[in-house]
Amino acid sequence: MRFVQIVVLAGGTGGARFLRGVRAAAPEAEITAVVNTGDDVTLHGLRICPDLDTVVYTLGGGIDEERGWGRAGESWTVKEELAAYGADPAWFGLGDRDLATHLIRTRMLDAGYPLSAVTAALADRWQPGVTVLPMSDQRVETHVVVTDPEDGRQRAIHFQEWWVRHRAALDPAAFVQIGVEAARPAPGVAEALAAADAVLFAPSNPVVSIGTVLGVPGLRDALLASPARIAGVSPIIGGTVVRGMADRCLPVLGIEVSAEGVGRHYGARSDGGLLDAWLVAEDDAAEVPGVDVRRLPLLMSSPEATTALARAALDACARG
Repeated sequence: MRFVQIVVLAGGTGGARFLRGVRAAAPEAEITAVVNTGDDVTLHGLRICPDLDTVVYTLGGGIDEERGWGRAGESWTVKEELAAYGADPAWFGLGDRDLATHLIRTRMLDAGYPLSAVTAALADRWQPGVTVLPMSDQRVETHVVVTDPEDGRQRAIHFQEWWVRHRAALDPAAFVQIGVEAARPAPGVAEALAAADAVLFAPSNPVVSIGTVLGVPGLRDALLASPARIAGVSPIIGGTVVRGMADRCLPVLGIEVSAEGVGRHYGARSDGGLLDAWLVAEDDAAEVPGVDVRRLPLLMSSPEATTALARAALDACARG
């Protein structure tokens, strides 16, 4: 089946790499990436959108491939100078090249441009080959409720502090998307879903990436109203995460850390859930009632493997 309009819900590194495979698997299709913005944060007076930047840099050829985030050929002079001044937070590093992106974004947001327009302007430089949309123009930030190791009290910290500063070592009690109730899908999101003939969930974190996107009021309804089949790719292989901290997030919602657990969390579209098809690793046993479960290699270990995975996900969206 030849696909014309493809929508991919995505988070950061895994989502960006999967999108690269989708672009290679369907070079003639119009691809729209709806990207999580719950990881966004303001530091040193600058608005930082890690997942949006990772997607744009990856598809535009500017990503540091080894780290999976930030710019290739990066230098850290500004970070070192901030540290010399004792400027907090010292745990979040902004590279010199990356800093330019945040300066432009912040200037445009301060001038009144919505995040979707700012993202389009930044993407114009990188030419990612897909339409990159934030999930919402409204500010949404994920916070994590943890127990303070010093006084034993519960408090909420920004997701970036939990993940970057503490490396997810503090046990999470809850994930709270601040501002999501007042958010709405960014311009173009609902339209893309309505026109889609394939919708894919990238192998991104089901709680703080895909889950945050789905939490935007109206977005789930637009997704379910889409005429396209919906196929998801499991971020869990053999009971473990390939990258990231999904294994620290899923239990908080009572979800088993397994391909089956995540598939059942999303649920079958025919039963009020989201999925028509679910891609899991070859050796993973996963029964998701009402969902077409397909077993195949999931590791995006090379461009060829990533393209093959994306092609398999699209095949799962094809109607017989």
